[in-house]
Order: sequence, then C-alpha cells, then structure tokens
Amino acid sequence: MRPAALAILAVAITLSACASVPLHLPKTESAAIEYTGDTYFGRAAEGWARLHGGQSGFFPFVNGMNALGARLDMIEKAEKSVDLQYFLMKDDAAGLVVTNALIRAADRGVRIRFLLDDVFTSASDRTLLLLSQHHNIEVRLFNPISRRGLYSLNFVGSFSKANRRMHNKSFTVDNSISIIGGRNIADEYFQLRDDAVFADFDVLAFGEIAKAISSSFDIYWNHELAIPIEDLLNVRDSESLESERSRLAEEAKTTYTAIYKEALSSELLQKLISGEQALFVADALVIADDPEKLLNPVGAEQMRLAAEIDKILRHAERELIFISPYYVPGDDGVQYARDLVERGVRVVVVTNSLASNNHVAVHSGYAGYRKDVIDAGVELFEVRANAGKEVQGGEGPGVLTLHTKLILI
Repeated sequence: MRPAALAILAVAITLSACASVPLHLPKTESAAIEYTGDTYFGRAAEGWARLHGGQSGFFPFVNGMNALGARLDMIEKAEKSVDLQYFLMKDDAAGLVVTNALIRAADRGVRIRFLLDDVFTSASDRTLLLLSQHHNIEVRLFNPISRRGLYSLNFVGSFSKANRRMHNKSFTVDNSISIIGGRNIADEYFQLRDDAVFADFDVLAFGEIAKAISSSFDIYWNHELAIPIEDLLNVRDSESLESERSRLAEEAKTTYTAIYKEALSSELLQKLISGEQALFVADALVIADDPEKLLNPVGAEQMRLAAEIDKILRHAERELIFISPYYVPGDDGVQYARDLVERGVRVVVVTNSLASNNHVAVHSGYAGYRKDVIDAGVELFEVRANAGKEVQGGEGPGVLTLHTKLILI
C-alpha cells in the first residue's frame, strides 16, 4: 500500500475512534424557584406588578461597564437563585470577577445553575469543575466535546453534531429580573480591553417576563445535551482543585477588586429598581428555539424563532433597521428584503466590514451578496474598523467590532 493511502487510512481510523459524549446519562432535573416574593428583587417585582399589571420593564445596556456592573450587582443582591446561560466564557478578567461573585453568592446559600456552550469557551475545565464542586453550584456544558483523547480530533470526528451550538445568553436572578442580549462573559463584551471596542447591546428585563426567560432556561438545562461537567472529567484531585481556588483568590485580590468597584460605581441597577431611573414599560414575550432542533434535521417545525420573527417583520409598515455583526442573507434573505422594499418599507442593514469583523469566514459568506442586497433597494452600511473612539466619546481604543444583534421596526 502506498504511503499516501496509508496516511489516509490512519487518519480515517483515528477519526472513527474519536471519543464521543454519551447522552441520556442520569442527572437531577431542576426548575426555577417559583416563589421569590420574599427576596429583594421578588418584592420589587411584586411592587412593579401592582403598578403595571402584566407588563414588564426594560432598560438597554449600551455601555459595557454598566452591563457588567448590573450583573455583579444582581449577583450581590441575589437571595435564592442565579441562572446563567451563555455561549462562551473566557479565562480573563471578566470571567474571573463573575466566577468569584458566583462563589461568594453560593457561600451565602444562593443556588447557582450555570449552563455554558462548550466549543468557544476558553475558561478552563478545572475552573468550571471547581465551581461545580461547591454544594450550591451546578455547571453543565451544552453539547460538549469529549475530553478523552485529543479534543481537536474529537471535534473533527463528530463535526456534524459538534457544529450545532447553543447561542442563547440569559442571566436571571431570583426568577424576577434578567439580562438578555448579545454579550458573553469575556473582557471584550464589557469594554475591559485596551486594544479594541466591541459595540454590543443587551437589555435588562424586569417583572413577569423574567419567569418566561426562566422557563426557557429550564428547557435547555434539563435537556439531554446539557451534561454535568463532572461527567466529562475524571479529575477528583482535591489538592488540585484547592490550588485552583487559591489561584483564583490570589488573582482576585487585584483584578477582582479594581474591576468590581469600577463596575458597581455606576449604581445604575439601584436607580432602575428604586425608580430614580425609569424603565421602559411594555408587553413582551420570549421566543426561543427548542433544543431538540440540534438533534434533528432542520425543517420548518424546528424553526420556531425564525417563523415567529417572520410574522413580526411582515407587519412592518414604514421602516425596518436590521443590525447584525454576521449578515449572510442568502438568496432567500435577499428576496425577503426585496419584498419588503416593494411594499414601501425602508430597509436598513448595518453590519461589519471586513476590517471590523472578528470572524473573517463570515465576511466571505456575506461579501458575495452585497451587490444583490443593494440592488434590492436596501440601504447597506458597514462599520468602520477605526471608529472605536467615536462610540466611546473620544476615549479608549480606536479599533471597533460590531457585535450587536438588533431589529428595530
């Protein structure tokens, strides 16, 4: 057999032997704590309901430090539960301060459930396992890659499954207040980097809507693809875990204290809860795809989010502004925009340029549609990569990346 054929055979055997994660492992199901009316946020939500009935309150976070400060303040005031669902967390300053805040909350008796997608998360397994060793904290990884053997080969060997991810981002405390939007847990999302600015956006959601967000979280938390991190790792070395906790504590003495104080200095959350800063009052609903979508061929019945958004967009009468860092419309998306324009709706699309995009491969998928989109009558804008100081009020780094996902109708 020729060497090339031998090499191909060897690779094929290696890939076929890649380890996979067994699903249907026994785990404890849990749900959001139903009654939290005796907590700080629960009492505030009940007071809100008496004034506004079934409507909820909302406030946008454009500034990253305000967004981080609100999250830390929510953890600090949590009394019964914190539920987090994120696409990624990094082993950086933002990851450190959130990790330490969660440990402190768990130490005082707050139940923490942390659901994290696996592929782009760079926070170490050891740190996540350390969190989950706490008797009040559970960490689950969604659709994880096996840790047995080579991680990269396991990813490639199960690519059709591994390429289907959970992109949800929600942060809910005491089943009464949530933050949802584009930000993950990493420095760039909270403007903690000195080399670039991420233009991102999320929303504080207060009142009855938080319960709907909790219900969506529970569906993902209890799904078969949500694997307790203990089931992925064989680490049971208490000394290693203790050394990891010591490392985090040592780093926290400087990083955590400085960033924590700066993030909380805005006092925005306190002003929102007290009424000093008004919330926007609105009817609202939560729309999310079912995680079963990731285990099935994607058909119309699996596209709930797309179908519901389509119903809303078709009611646009005058203007639709679509902001997305990763805009790849495809032929159907171009025709969709053309149909809206022909109905007399002004359609504006804002997305990244090649220079501002943090995922060049996405830009290559988008670039071929630019002329078609413009010919369809869309007003197409691309973000300048050197506009960082302008969105920061003339301060900070000049490099800008758009990460906001937003539709205005």
